Amino acid sequence: MGVGLTPTETSALLLDKIRRGHDYARRRKERFRRRASAVKLLTLALSAASTILLGLHRWTDLAFALVALVTALAAAEPFFNWRSRWVLMEEAQYRFRRLADDLEYLMASTTADGPTRHQLDGVFGRYQAVWDDLSRTWLERRREPAPPSTP
Repeated sequence: MGVGLTPTETSALLLDKIRRGHDYARRRKERFRRRASAVKLLTLALSAASTILLGLHRWTDLAFALVALVTALAAAEPFFNWRSRWVLMEEAQYRFRRLADDLEYLMASTTADGPTRHQLDGVFGRYQAVWDDLSRTWLERRREPAPPSTP
């Protein structure tokens, strides 16, 4: 009758999709983590340097320029919100890993025929929910006005 994949083939296809989702979240998480860390470290370094230079009376002009850079970084950081995006990808990565574990267990604990379509539909629904939640949260955070920054 139907020409679809067998339950075992469908399980393997779904597991591959879940793993690719996990890899996507991991790559994005690392990128966002590096950027969030760089902004924080740069802000810290510029703040420390400007404080030291303010004590050296010959370098006050440079110190005030560094303070201006710190202010600009502090104003731009909430717009990009790297840390929030990093945490969002961390959560997605966890959910994909958990889903892969559940599917692998389901595949290992069923008969030779593989999981039922109903079981696979449940896993696929959870897979779709991860992407839906990720997309919804991403859009909500982009729509929010940036919180006021305090330099």
